Amino acid sequence: MRIAFLGLGLMGVPMASRLCRAGLEVHVWNRTAEKTAPLVALGAHAHANATDAVRHADLTITMLEHGGIVELVLFEQGVAQALQSGSLLVDMSSIAPDQARSHATRLHALGVRYLDAPVSGGTLGAEQGTLAIMAGGAEADLHEAQSALHHLGKSTLVGQHGCGQLAKLANQMIVGITIGAVAEALLLCAKGGADMAKVKEAISGGFADSRILQVHGQRMVERDFAPRGRISVQLKDMRNALDTGKQLGFDAPITQLLEQLYAQAHDNGLAGMDQAALFAELARRNGMR
Repeated sequence: MRIAFLGLGLMGVPMASRLCRAGLEVHVWNRTAEKTAPLVALGAHAHANATDAVRHADLTITMLEHGGIVELVLFEQGVAQALQSGSLLVDMSSIAPDQARSHATRLHALGVRYLDAPVSGGTLGAEQGTLAIMAGGAEADLHEAQSALHHLGKSTLVGQHGCGQLAKLANQMIVGITIGAVAEALLLCAKGGADMAKVKEAISGGFADSRILQVHGQRMVERDFAPRGRISVQLKDMRNALDTGKQLGFDAPITQLLEQLYAQAHDNGLAGMDQAALFAELARRNGMR
């Protein structure tokens, strides 16, 4: 199987690297060409144009920043037309469900099969091959894609086109809301004089324990906000969730509140920091360091 991988950001580089290390034939493209260098060192073939990368691919994987860029690359830069008829495109970017359904329809008209398959697990999961992959589309297409996807993590078919993106929105709602809860709770303890690290230790193993508490809570304790999943991306996902809820006639007041908090963090200079930097915004609101 010849694989094209488009998009070598924080997630794309470790994902494509795993495919290379598995001995697969991988063709890569990125808007910033120098980001292809680590993949070339692992045996990947780099291309200056995305259309050249996909032209002979059996499976194309896109891992781009947001739906607007996916739209641009696929339908304005000619990638959709360059894809082989009968080939399979797996979009692992996080985009809106209605965008995914539109892309599926337009690609099918060109004879290209499609899965929306966003992921959760962050850069650590991408490096270790333990991503949760939420897929929307045909079961047969997911089965075919498994020859590559099993190197990246565990895939689950959750429904028709667009449902993978719905599952990712659910994931991001839970992640974003829980980060807010952990940050607020730890800051309350710090304000009252408790040791945040010890509070985190004390509640670990109880009903409040979670991967968010362990991973993002530790980042808050250490004030480590180097970007793994950026505030700007979390905000984009919260807004996609709210827009999707509006289309479905669904009220999401908790997500709406957290969207406002992430927006304030974004506007106060934290856009490029890790999601856990919501802690810094909540600290600022409370006059804390």
